[in-house]
Amino acid sequence: MSITRQAPAKINLGLHVLRKRPDGYHDIETVFHRIDWADTITVARAETLTLTCSAPTLPTDTDNLCMQAARHLAAAFGVTEGAQMHLDKRVPVGAGLGGGSSDAAAALQALTDLWDLPATPDDLHALAARIGSDVPFFLLDTPAACATGRGERLTPLTVDGAPFRLKHPVLVVVPPVSVATPDAYERVTPRDAGRRSVCDVVASGAVEQWQDLLRNDFEAPIAGAYAPVAEVRSLLREHGAAYVSLSGSGAAVYGIFTAATQAHTARAAAEHAGFRVHATAFATAVN
Repeated sequence: MSITRQAPAKINLGLHVLRKRPDGYHDIETVFHRIDWADTITVARAETLTLTCSAPTLPTDTDNLCMQAARHLAAAFGVTEGAQMHLDKRVPVGAGLGGGSSDAAAALQALTDLWDLPATPDDLHALAARIGSDVPFFLLDTPAACATGRGERLTPLTVDGAPFRLKHPVLVVVPPVSVATPDAYERVTPRDAGRRSVCDVVASGAVEQWQDLLRNDFEAPIAGAYAPVAEVRSLLREHGAAYVSLSGSGAAVYGIFTAATQAHTARAAAEHAGFRVHATAFATAVN
């Protein structure tokens, strides 16, 4: 018996770093939105708990979030049997796309089914929040959610009672740099007042206005520190993206286009420049 689950990536639609907390984390406000760039995790019964991965540079011990997820789940429910996990890695690492967090969430869900555990959504959310701030989002069956706290306080984003979903082409471009999250936070000055809510701006749906209204606080300092990030931003803007933003703390940059022809031209330009690219009609990947 084996179980396979997709682990979709995400982009951040706006990201405000509000304040540093006594526990060392930061309070943020952002909108997570799934995209259809995904890893795949497969789990099967085994006597011991092991992980293999298609990416040879990734750790497969307890430094890997999938292994952490498995150990937390087993400890919480007294599981004594093991599992063989295999991660087919496609989403770039260190790009701000949430790939590792999504992998961990998929592992929690797959192992819950494999081990036939009576875990409730609240149980899994609590375990996910212990693994990483972004992990709980990937447990939700929704395209987008407003996230506050460390990112673990989630409210599915809706407009007129329907789930919010991007309706324009999205082009994600990954420059050849990796941004460490602690380094990114060192470069940001928190600001908790005087700005319109990220969630309210996104819910308006007016993508053409987002460049003036929707900010990722990491974008300017990361683009200033990493020249390839600034290069990707310029490329997407030059090719007509209505909105360009860093995802999370980077290094991936995405553009939202109102015209498919411009998105195709931008993709060709980004690929010609040697960047890794993922194009999607709109973000639909939901477990």
